[in-house]
Amino acid sequence: MSTFIETFVGGLLAGTMYSLVAIGFVLIYKASGVFNFAQGSILLFAALTFVTLKEAGIPFAAALVMTILILIAGSVAIERLILRPLANRSPMTLFMATLGLSYIVEGGAQGLMGAQVHQLDLGIDDVPLFIGDVLISQFDLVAAVTAVVLVGILALFFNKTRIGISLRAIADDTRAALSIGINQNRILQIVWSVAGIVGLVAGMLWGARQGVQFSLSLVVLKALPVLIIGGFTSIGGAIAGGLIVGAAENLAETYIGPLIGGGTTSWFAYFLALVFLYIRPAGLFGERVIERV
Repeated sequence: MSTFIETFVGGLLAGTMYSLVAIGFVLIYKASGVFNFAQGSILLFAALTFVTLKEAGIPFAAALVMTILILIAGSVAIERLILRPLANRSPMTLFMATLGLSYIVEGGAQGLMGAQVHQLDLGIDDVPLFIGDVLISQFDLVAAVTAVVLVGILALFFNKTRIGISLRAIADDTRAALSIGINQNRILQIVWSVAGIVGLVAGMLWGARQGVQFSLSLVVLKALPVLIIGGFTSIGGAIAGGLIVGAAENLAETYIGPLIGGGTTSWFAYFLALVFLYIRPAGLFGERVIERV
């Protein structure tokens, strides 16, 4: 039983890392109905910018603030140069635009900051901690606390501020929101900026664990089953989906892996997502689309 609890808890904590990546997708999808394929590249760019500034001798706090300002400037540019000209186009057109954007961001990051692997030290030691008989990772525990704090801040921002209420209005009924004077372009700039900052947090944690390198952008592939399970329009769903994926992966690798020769981590999350598509296509917390026929 202690092995099961340890595996389960370790999976839950690791799943928060997936949730942090998925939250960025949820923010943009909820605001514009577009699946932002470039989120992984933005995550990579944010982490690479931060570690490059830090390696240049800039203090941690100053490097963090400078990275955030760069992400905000980039978000404004994306809205003005890509999203605004493509307004009222089909979701597929916008998706292809974000796909192209992902290659532009990755190529620009490589051209400006190089392609070598950077080690990122956040001062968080990945050492084991014992809670009773359960062994957990200190790094995973810090990542879980970070995810909880971030979700709390986002919940307050989108539920208690004027900007957050405007975002919800845009998401619920764009035409009605525009008719009462809500500036959709400004809201999109803010949402992309917030998604970039969330990507920075996720990129810093993932970069500290496996190094800041260009394969970091592929972490978005693991966010897909998280979104399918939790729902594309719910931040809480992103957290729940990440926890489910993390715990299921760990349990499958421990109990199913030995029976089939291992390697379940690379595919089990997608199998779980496929099951959810059959039984609950909108995800646990997603909004079901109701169309009049």
